[in-house]
Formats: sequence, C-alpha cells, structure tokens
Amino acid sequence: MQGQLARRVRWGGCGNVHAERDVTRRVLTQSLQERREMYKYTGKGTTYNAQAMQLPEIKQIRQEYKDIHSQVLQDVLRRVDKAFKDFFRRVKAGVTPGYPRFQGRNHYDSFTYPQTGYSIENGRLALSKIGHVKIKLHRKVLGAIQTCTIKREGGCWYVCFSCEVGRVPRTPYTDETVGIDLGVSKLATLSTGDVIENPRYYRKAERKLEKAQQALSRKKRGSNRRKKAVERVAKLHRKVRNQRNGSLHQWSCRLVNTYETIVFEDIAPANLSRRAKPKQDEETGHYLPNGASAKSGLNKSIMDAGWSQFIAFCEYKAANAGTVQVVRVDPRYTSQGCSSCGTVRKKELSERWHSCECGCELDRDHNAARNIKALWLGRSHQEAQAS
Repeated sequence: MQGQLARRVRWGGCGNVHAERDVTRRVLTQSLQERREMYKYTGKGTTYNAQAMQLPEIKQIRQEYKDIHSQVLQDVLRRVDKAFKDFFRRVKAGVTPGYPRFQGRNHYDSFTYPQTGYSIENGRLALSKIGHVKIKLHRKVLGAIQTCTIKREGGCWYVCFSCEVGRVPRTPYTDETVGIDLGVSKLATLSTGDVIENPRYYRKAERKLEKAQQALSRKKRGSNRRKKAVERVAKLHRKVRNQRNGSLHQWSCRLVNTYETIVFEDIAPANLSRRAKPKQDEETGHYLPNGASAKSGLNKSIMDAGWSQFIAFCEYKAANAGTVQVVRVDPRYTSQGCSSCGTVRKKELSERWHSCECGCELDRDHNAARNIKALWLGRSHQEAQAS
C-alpha cells in the first residue's frame, strides 16, 4: 500500500517567486476568460487538452511565459478544468453551483510543479526557471516526492511536498473500543471517563483580533497602512489556526496509537452552528427575542473547537495505521438515554449531571460517550450475527 504524505517547509520568499505567481495568475485569468467567451459565442466549451495545445504558440507571443516551467503552466490549466468540472457536477446535483471566478492578486497564492522542475540540494530548493532558494527544512522528507507546491500565507512562503511513502502498519497499544462525545466546555469526553480539555485558542485571541480589526477599519483603502493592518489580522488568524491544528494533531495521534476502534457521533457542525431563525409576531409583525446573541456565542465556540477537523485527523491517521478504524453512529438520544439501564429522559442543555432512578450517577458527557460506544458495539454484534 502506498500513501500520500505532505511536508511544509518555510522560507523567506524571493522576487522571482512573486513574479511567477503573478504570471500564473494571468494564465488562469486568460484561460477562464477564453472558456467563458467560447461558450458565449459558440455555445460550446473547451477542454484542458485544447488549451494546453495552445501554450507553445502563446509563448512565442508572450515572452514572460517562457520564464515559467511548462508543467507549472499546464497545472494552472488543470486547475481551471477541474473548477469547471466541479461546477457542472454541482449543477447536476442541484446544489449551489458556484461558477468559477477570476482570482485577484490577493486571492491567488500558490502554483505547483506536478512532476519535475524541483530538487533539494544542500538545504536549498532548486526550482526550474527561478533558481536556488534557501529553506528551513524542519524535518526529513520521507519517500519519493510527487509534487511541489509553492504557497504564500500572509507574509510567509511555504513549499509543500506531496510524497509517496510505503504504509507501515502500526498496532495500537490496546484492542479496545472507545466512544467519544464532542463538546464545547470540554473538547471531548471518552467513554473511559478521560477528558480532553478545550484550549479555546480563538477565544483567547479574540481581544487582540478585535483591536486589530478595529484598527483595520480605520485605515484608508489602498493605503500602505491598511495593507499592514490586513497582514496583522491575517497573522493573528493564522496563529490561532496553527495552535488549534497542533493541538488536534497531538490528541488524534494519541487516540489512534491507543485504541483499535474510535467511535464518534455522526454530527454536522455546519448545521449545528447555523444562526438563529428570526421570530415574528403574527398580529403586530414585530420581531420577538429569539436568543440570537446566545446562539451566536455558541456557534463561535463550536467553530473554535474544530470538531470536523478533529474527526478528519483521526480518520486519516487511522487509515495510515491500517489496523485502526474510525466509525460514526447516530447521535440521537445519546445525551438523553441512560448508559446503564437505557431509560430516555429529556434533559436541558444546562443540566450537566446525569442522574437516573437506576442509581447511575455520572457526568452528562461521560454518559453520552458510553452510549456512543454501546451503539457501535450493539450494531457490530448484530452485523456479526447476520453474517
């Protein structure tokens, strides 16, 4: 089995990289414009192959294209082709299609060497048509490098390597199953009773972000001070994201290394974090209190916890381990039912302690985690009997 492994390396950037990014952005813009005009005047679209065949002729006209590696230009056309294929797929599915858009200077931040044109030599990255760039290689690159993507994040430049590595199965410390209840006050509660605290990185940085955004709103559009204020806000958001990802990576790694089966609720954080619907008096037409302020605070905490990302990290780490599985179960009544006797009793969200007539007394989230585990074990037992 082979897998994909990404490696990010930081560098200081250079003028040639900025120039190549600008040229590839123009290629994307022109190829997108060509597709729009062709469909407008002929009623038919075009394909990647048709546009790629034009590149040699365009290079004779546009001299700046000669300074870009040919496969980088081809990859830009593949991006456009993929964007249109995804657009038509969404149209057929009946969802919001989202027509491919032109990318402004501040929204186009990467280009890719898909096969060749790059190498690592003595701590430097050699890029075709650009030259040698000093990089900070924070860990050894494993396996065979398949693609090399140059990416800008704010004022920082990164190179992302996609590597093909052989899968090395890892056996977890135990063969146990663990149920996990995700929450806001605590990031996760395990069926064993262990708790993963919620670091609340966004909440901790909220005051700094508020001041930075207020300073940004006072700056004149187009000024250098506004550009610096934008970079300041982006830097704070990037720090929060990196802190959250670092914490989720550590905990997901511990879970995959410890348990053979990890059971989550099959939840949709995007649905849970929707804004409160307005309430209107039928007689007067006046809007009534709908708890929007409290709901917005809850939504912010849900997004700050990063539930979807946590589950995704566990899933791909389990797939890489080969001997661990991550599964999901129906979340209905996991918080209302008793994990000891199965009695279902309606509990308000503010009620944080589970108390049942059967004598079961434990934390609400711990009770839910035990129910999540029991749901999976019961379903697995039924499937085993059926087979």
